[in-house]
Amino acid sequence: MLPYIRLGLAGTLVAVSLATAPAAGALSAPDPARSTALAPVTLRYDDSRATGWEAAVVAGVASWNTNVDNVKLVKAAPGVRAEIQIIATTGWPQANLGPVRPGGQVRVELGAQAVTQGYDKTRITAHELGHSLGLWDTKPGPCSQLMSGSTGGVSCRNAIPNATEQARVEAAYAPRVATPADGRVMVDAG
Repeated sequence: MLPYIRLGLAGTLVAVSLATAPAAGALSAPDPARSTALAPVTLRYDDSRATGWEAAVVAGVASWNTNVDNVKLVKAAPGVRAEIQIIATTGWPQANLGPVRPGGQVRVELGAQAVTQGYDKTRITAHELGHSLGLWDTKPGPCSQLMSGSTGGVSCRNAIPNATEQARVEAAYAPRVATPADGRVMVDAG
């Protein structure tokens, strides 16, 4: 009976040894070359109903695309469903809070009322797109915070998300393992 126990222990040790080898590699530091190879989340936008805001939309989209890596905004081809609907309105700017995911849909309203009061169209557009990407207002706040919105003042022309805003969007669109082996979907509430 003793040889059987020894064999069982040896088999267990081998199994443990084999099981822990891949896990040790998985816990090692991420390879920067590999992380940059991951494709960003692509979100399409439709600005066909944003008449008068075309240049601001191009600039606002460029601001996000230049400053974050995990998500890219691209103009939807005609007839293709877009996750972000951008619409010019006569009211105050507003947007659905994201982060919107591929296949989902949010609405960005670029309101003329803010422009009439002196606010910059590009800042408005980048700010409202920030909501669609999951950012809340940070009011009151300085001009250096894109998400401070109107509290940055009418003279504020900053349409670039600061490092904290960039990091929050990067985290919202970071690659994750979303489905455990039992099929349940886990949602990261962080």
